Amino acid sequence: MELPKILRERVEAMLEGQPLDALKRASARLSSRYRQELRDGSFHISDQLAAHAYLAARLPATYAAIRAALEMIAEVRPDFEPQRFIDVGAGPGSALWAAADCWPGIGEATMVEASAAIRQTGQSLSEGLDFPANWVDGNLLKELPSLPPADLVTLAYVLDEIEPHQIAASIVKLWALTGDTLVIIEPGTPAGWDRILAARDVLLSKGAHIVAPCTHALDCPIAAPDWCHFSRRVSRSKIHRLVKDAEVPWEDEKYIFIAASRFPVALPDARVIAPPQGSGSVIRLKLCQDDGRAAEQTLSKRDGAAFKWARRADWGDAREKDSG
Repeated sequence: MELPKILRERVEAMLEGQPLDALKRASARLSSRYRQELRDGSFHISDQLAAHAYLAARLPATYAAIRAALEMIAEVRPDFEPQRFIDVGAGPGSALWAAADCWPGIGEATMVEASAAIRQTGQSLSEGLDFPANWVDGNLLKELPSLPPADLVTLAYVLDEIEPHQIAASIVKLWALTGDTLVIIEPGTPAGWDRILAARDVLLSKGAHIVAPCTHALDCPIAAPDWCHFSRRVSRSKIHRLVKDAEVPWEDEKYIFIAASRFPVALPDARVIAPPQGSGSVIRLKLCQDDGRAAEQTLSKRDGAAFKWARRADWGDAREKDSG
């Protein structure tokens, strides 16, 4: 997956002439803070150099993960057409561009971001969109601006920046802003999965209806040391490779998310929650099923339509009830 052409061009223009060594150092500092999940009261992106480093090193991957999560929602809810969008902890607008690509009918967006440096960067990038994006100062842990509920609300790669005991109250704030669907995305690590489970529990306690990726609202059947997550392959641009000293022209971004709605949703029969194994005459799938179980299933040509679906299935795909 690549950034949308307009966004890619605007990022390249913004990074043109930036000293590579400085970008590398800033990128390394960012990566270290994210890996350690530092919560020291400082912004991960506190100045313009850090903002530019984020564009070069992290924006392609976060965009790809968010876009993949939104696509799962669109597949389950083909009639969902959000008009108004709010993103909290917006960064440079990763979720904004992903939502605009998934639902071109969005007509208005409010981007809430506490860091002035990345907010300024995101505002400049969003001038390439076809609809207005209003960028406002706001902090999920302190006070959010007074906003009317939106059809779509997102929180992407933010829960890892707050303390575990603050998650429940933060989800309640977000749910109050949600007119229809709330989407929360985290890194696809065991810790990210734990945070998503905590958010899922809060949403279900508030009467929310699961949309994706779960195929049920029962207790998660996955047990540690296993964890639920997905992966999206990301194309690396030249500056992306240079900043990361990478030779391979792609990377895999692991992510996990939860999407919930105020309205009931017809969920799929099952979802593939690990890379499919096998080829040719036998396919092995790990599935999250609508009965609340996670089960491995081996399919062969004798299984007819189910086998045909399994041969095409990829990690994260949903199996509809009429697929065999």
